[in-house]
Amino acid sequence: MATLRLGDTAPDFTADTSQGTLNFYDYLGDGWGILFSHPADFTPVCTTELGTAAKFKDEFDKRNVKMIALSVDPLESHHEWIKDINETQNTLVNFPIIADEDRKVAELYDMIHPKADAKFTVRSVFIIAPDKSIKLTLTYPASTGRNFYELLRVVDSLQLTLNHKVATPANWKNGEKVVVSPSIPTKEAKEMFPEGVEEIKPYLRFTADPFAATQV
Repeated sequence: MATLRLGDTAPDFTADTSQGTLNFYDYLGDGWGILFSHPADFTPVCTTELGTAAKFKDEFDKRNVKMIALSVDPLESHHEWIKDINETQNTLVNFPIIADEDRKVAELYDMIHPKADAKFTVRSVFIIAPDKSIKLTLTYPASTGRNFYELLRVVDSLQLTLNHKVATPANWKNGEKVVVSPSIPTKEAKEMFPEGVEEIKPYLRFTADPFAATQV
């Protein structure tokens, strides 16, 4: 299958997981989703990641994002690994881990990269919108742990820009100024954003975070 790109529809699937057999679309419902893969169970970096993901679940829940992980190891191995994660990371894994022994899901999402490993999945991340379109893809090297603060930041940006004609600048964090979409004339932007529009250049204009402004 061709590489999935931003805007493509996330493939649906049904698979066995640590929380029973799940259909992906049914699991996500009308909310957002984040799917992240691991090359194998009992790997050190991934152990820290799954523990961290469990600790971040409340933050993802606030944003209506459901997490689901994947490894090509069997279900029995997942259950044993979860015991280790809970023990070593001082948490409880509270989201499903897909047992993708036949690599069905890995193939759907192009997670097998032969130059990295012909058998195991690379460490990919997919953020999926309620319409099931793919909004973000990331692939991490085996030696670098994922940054869950960054994934939350991306979700905040995606959810904000989905509903407002803005973009988020470099290093943006929730509540900070945002960039007005270049497609909106400045006069119209000033009517659209009553908090004000700061024009640096005709194409570079800032305004207050529209979501933050509504919370005041």
